[in-house]
Amino acid sequence: MAKPRRRYACTACGSLAQRWQGQCPDCGEWNTLAEEAPATVFSARHDLSSGGRAITFAAMDTADAALLRRSTGLAEFDRALGGGLVPGSAVLMGGDPGIGKSTLLLQAAAAVAKGGASAIYISGEEAASQVRLRAARLGLSDAPISLAAAGSVRDILTSLHALPPPALLVIDSIQTMHSDTIEGAPGTVSQVRGCAFELIRYAKESGAALVLVGHVTKDGAIAGPRVLEHMVDVVMSFEGERSHQYRILRSLKNRFGPVDEIGVFAMEGAGLVEVANPSTLFLTTSQEPVSGSAVFPALEGTRPVLVEIQALIVRLASGATPRRAVVGWDGGRLAMLLAVLEARCGLNFASAEVYLNVAGGYRLADPAADLAVAAALVSALADKPLTSGAVWFGEVSLAGEVRSVAHASLRLREAAKLGFESGHGPGDPSAGEGGLRFCPVHRLPNLVDRIMGGE
Repeated sequence: MAKPRRRYACTACGSLAQRWQGQCPDCGEWNTLAEEAPATVFSARHDLSSGGRAITFAAMDTADAALLRRSTGLAEFDRALGGGLVPGSAVLMGGDPGIGKSTLLLQAAAAVAKGGASAIYISGEEAASQVRLRAARLGLSDAPISLAAAGSVRDILTSLHALPPPALLVIDSIQTMHSDTIEGAPGTVSQVRGCAFELIRYAKESGAALVLVGHVTKDGAIAGPRVLEHMVDVVMSFEGERSHQYRILRSLKNRFGPVDEIGVFAMEGAGLVEVANPSTLFLTTSQEPVSGSAVFPALEGTRPVLVEIQALIVRLASGATPRRAVVGWDGGRLAMLLAVLEARCGLNFASAEVYLNVAGGYRLADPAADLAVAAALVSALADKPLTSGAVWFGEVSLAGEVRSVAHASLRLREAAKLGFESGHGPGDPSAGEGGLRFCPVHRLPNLVDRIMGGE
């Protein structure tokens, strides 16, 4: 019998190679080739022109039955999904260990089951008694969830085919599943890809909404082959800092709705609690004005969230090396903004340490935060508080111009709803929303004059 040939699969793009090499020839990533299981009779090459089953083709204008989304019972979860779970969809949820993924899905499964639909929760990491212990802590012991602790995909699918298709099927987690038709330990590239394929095929054929929990690497990416993210319909990330109580459920890919929508939760003793107005989480409650503090109306998908940006400037003795520390924002963008303030506005940050923080552990990637960061830096440098009840937004160019950003009216409406009185950014002076006064800022020198003059 011929010795089975070795194959190596790229964990980033899924391409195959006959020998190991440092760089993937297709995607160019380094050290991503991992040995795959030897070929079996199922992966042998056959004549593809015969023996297949004829498929049915349909026109684009063929009328299909409307797919009604099913609510998870958690409004913030539904918002991140784009309106709820689509029957037959596959959702992949990743997040750091201990962040609350299992708690969130157990609460969602309980809400679906209490709503009259069937929900199945299969754990490959915990025993059934451990899951029941968590359910008791969350007050969900009376939820009619079908619970099992298993890791064999063959056993799971055999059991599922003997039951009516559930409305929600949770697999916690895909890295603990294994198939006896594939060589390798659970969590390897071939096992994760093969097990996910079988479970997703069951979801498509039965109409059950499948949610797969995924482990993450130290870099925050979902562990396993990158092709796993292409196989599913929705990829979600559950984020947050353990030192803070809030959690953000973010949609990274969604075939059935908008991308970058978020749902916000607060971790409390009784589990995750929905936060209908997340802006209140990230704003300070202090009534005394403090220099170096600016409020920025961020936009997550279609949801505006007001966050506080804090800056601190510390003058150093001559000869000392200044430090730049950033939490919640891009350090490279801070360096660029400091250079623009020095070159275009004549401010001196070279002999000062600069500390920048986004309050509440929130992470910003919106370029519209440039103006709010610049306002906080200038306020801290001059030791003068910004105008009370104001929000700041706008993208700053290298020429010192403040460029327009998307959805300015939506940002201003959220600020007006929370009682803010003025908005500062690029645009027309008549762009105020909800009684909020709009003060246009077109160049960074205008911002410096406004703060130094105390307007």
